[in-house]
Amino acid sequence: MPAPIDRIVDSLLPLAVPIGDLTRYHRNPRHGDVNSVADSLYWNGQYKPIVANRGTLTGRLNEILAGNHTWDAAVQRGWDQIAVSWVDVDDDDAAKIVIVDNRTSDLAGYDTELLADILSGLPDLDGTGYDQDAVDDLLDSIELPSQLAAETTDREGDKTADEHLQWGFVQWGTTRVQITKDEVERLNNVHDAFYTSRGTDTGFAHYLLDQREAVGA
Repeated sequence: MPAPIDRIVDSLLPLAVPIGDLTRYHRNPRHGDVNSVADSLYWNGQYKPIVANRGTLTGRLNEILAGNHTWDAAVQRGWDQIAVSWVDVDDDDAAKIVIVDNRTSDLAGYDTELLADILSGLPDLDGTGYDQDAVDDLLDSIELPSQLAAETTDREGDKTADEHLQWGFVQWGTTRVQITKDEVERLNNVHDAFYTSRGTDTGFAHYLLDQREAVGA
């Protein structure tokens, strides 16, 4: 596992200033998760500068416009320096920078399947802002592939929902396989027997694969 960085990355060192020279923006409407940001700083280091206003037009010197929670997290981590990109703007422009920095983040979205695929492929989740529960929730939120949503026609010619959708799917990583009512019942029986004999779910997938190999399937 790579060692944590927990400092400003080398390429940003020329932008470093004493962390105590800065002040938080006086009207920041954003409430961030400082602990998550601190975790990112620990594992990834500071890889982009925060933005601060020199304040010659406002009278509030060295006020942070973008990156207030990064600054909070660096203070929490005990850092004595932080990398800064500087502007020198009046109160109106300062407020716009603060608002748009938060708003553009709010407006962004995800390709959830791609995100889940990337997270599932990482050796660990350290420094991603995700834990396994969050990844599991993300996987649960992904819709079934569109081909599973196809309608079928019954003998009377009426459109009916695909039977598989009425019973569910099996998933590992980001792969989903549709299963029928009969398959669900059989899988439940196998799982119940496995759990009863061992008192845990651990190793259930290995058990299924070993059974397949044992019968030469």
